[in-house]
Amino acid sequence: MKFSANSVWENKDQYDVAVIGAGHAGCEAALACARLGFRTIVFTVSVDSIALMPCNPNIGGTSKGHLVREVDALGGEMGKVIDRTFIQSKMLNKSKGPAVHSLRAQADKAFYSRTMRQVLESQENLEIKQAEVVNILTEDVDGRKKVTGVQTYSGAVFRCQAVVLCTGTYLKARCIYGDVSTNTGPNGLQAANYLTECLKDLGVKMNRFKTGTPARIDRNTVDFSKMEEQKGDERIVPFSFTTDPESIQKDQVSCWLTYTNERTHEIIRKNLDRSPLFSGMIEGTGPRYCPSIEDKVVKFADKSRHQVFIEPEGLETNEMYIGGMSSSLPEDVQYEMYRSVPGLEHVKIVRNAYAIEYDCIDARQLRPTLEFRNIDGLFSGGQFNGSSGYEEAAAQGLLAGINAARKLQGKEGVILDRSEAYIGVLVDDLVTKESHEPYRMMTSRAEYRLLLRQDNADQRLTAKGYEIGLIDQERYERLLKKEKLIETEMERLKKTYVGTTEEVQKLLEENGSTPLTSGSNLAELVRRPELSYEILSPLDHNRPEFPNDLREEVQEQVNINIKYEGYISRQKKQVEQFKKMESKKIPENIDYDQVKSLRIEAVQKLKEYQPVSVGQASRISGVSPADISVLLVYMEQLKSNR
Repeated sequence: MKFSANSVWENKDQYDVAVIGAGHAGCEAALACARLGFRTIVFTVSVDSIALMPCNPNIGGTSKGHLVREVDALGGEMGKVIDRTFIQSKMLNKSKGPAVHSLRAQADKAFYSRTMRQVLESQENLEIKQAEVVNILTEDVDGRKKVTGVQTYSGAVFRCQAVVLCTGTYLKARCIYGDVSTNTGPNGLQAANYLTECLKDLGVKMNRFKTGTPARIDRNTVDFSKMEEQKGDERIVPFSFTTDPESIQKDQVSCWLTYTNERTHEIIRKNLDRSPLFSGMIEGTGPRYCPSIEDKVVKFADKSRHQVFIEPEGLETNEMYIGGMSSSLPEDVQYEMYRSVPGLEHVKIVRNAYAIEYDCIDARQLRPTLEFRNIDGLFSGGQFNGSSGYEEAAAQGLLAGINAARKLQGKEGVILDRSEAYIGVLVDDLVTKESHEPYRMMTSRAEYRLLLRQDNADQRLTAKGYEIGLIDQERYERLLKKEKLIETEMERLKKTYVGTTEEVQKLLEENGSTPLTSGSNLAELVRRPELSYEILSPLDHNRPEFPNDLREEVQEQVNINIKYEGYISRQKKQVEQFKKMESKKIPENIDYDQVKSLRIEAVQKLKEYQPVSVGQASRISGVSPADISVLLVYMEQLKSNR
């Protein structure tokens, strides 16, 4: 659908950056640009949808908690806002190693959205505008398209030097359940119906994806006595490294666990012909790792039940979310299906479950900086890049905003590699690998996950955030102080010895640890699986007093770093090899047709992707190790000829 305005007029206000969309990606992008000193305007189809949570009422979770911590370490906002608005908090996977520990918090959805909006409204250099953007304006400069502004549905033209696309699931959005189909965005909000055609005219390749959400139900109609109560952690850990842990200790609400059963599955199977997922009514590809209940019943036919989590949407509403039962079945079937679940026998539906289709891009058109390769000044972040999840969106939005600002500063773009951050893994996967479904971050995607833990995100990325300009001097100095304390304490433990005294042997026995036959330093004892830095404190008579604001963080890092020192050391050596390939930059003007012995497929793929390094080239599907060897030889020849 092409847009043709009745009248076009020029807005006289001056802007540096325009951000299209104010979801989780758009908020981070807009705040980053404004905080770096650029006049920024963020467009949204509704100011009431700023930082909206149209699906699950939580932030974080397995691997996603890592992303939120990294966003915070770089100077983003999501971690701070969820710390202010959570109603339950839990550290997941605590029975496993620290590499997969992930923080997850239930959010008060309305409070989260209001709080983030307040942050945007009070941010210097940032303006919010409720309007639908229908055109990206460009001009040709030296044979390349360059962004000059945006045009809204009213015909208003806003001039700027960079645009960040964060349209989420709104482009030509269609919500579907049963045979009901409405051309709206999530939660019945206005869809953005015109921008797709403009992007296609600019040469952008589009995809059609879909996602779904469960019904929302009335708390007063739920029988919790038939469910298992799920409480939050007794000791709450904040998402943001700037949040004082003591300030967020509070009473928490409970979630509840129940299960589907054979009757539920039979109802679903009996009505599959009425499901738009199976009737062909839905064209878009859905997320493999967040399937609808229809998908689960069909694909896992051997399972007699599936988990269902009943989660509150906030403190000032009775709406509850049915986690694990997203659906696009007809309304009458939804009632029958949900009421077959223990505890939901008399449930009333407040909002029907639905699937949503939307336009997004093939992210392989982007550089690792999230700028379009063929359109100067146009950046992209969030679900529009073919990913899923609030956390993935925020991470991309922050990076896209940072790089839009750095482009205007005349600085080199920030690229996080796979050994530095989960954000690096996320972006690298999106821009180098073909994706046929919404991309979801998982710990298994990170090769160096023992180094990329959620607990050390500040040590990995805060210095980078400081260099970028989003981390202030005080926070940076706090990091340096923390790192010094950790290093000093680890060295002290390695030099502190205990003997085979009665006190020592008794503590070891009480904790199921083998008695000592000779003296040992405390670091060696910390390495024992059944012991820890905290458990050994009675034996450590010279243990220093750490500053209150750093005590928990330092003790945690000392324990992890000593306990996993051997594994960490091995992974660091692997990273050294990885870095060698990443550091071999490919010349921008390289002509792959001139590289003899490169296979035709490799030439095609390398020309299409334009990788910035040999490391990135090696991860492109269709480029073999032999092709990389040929490329390395050719690059050495180029270097010698110069």
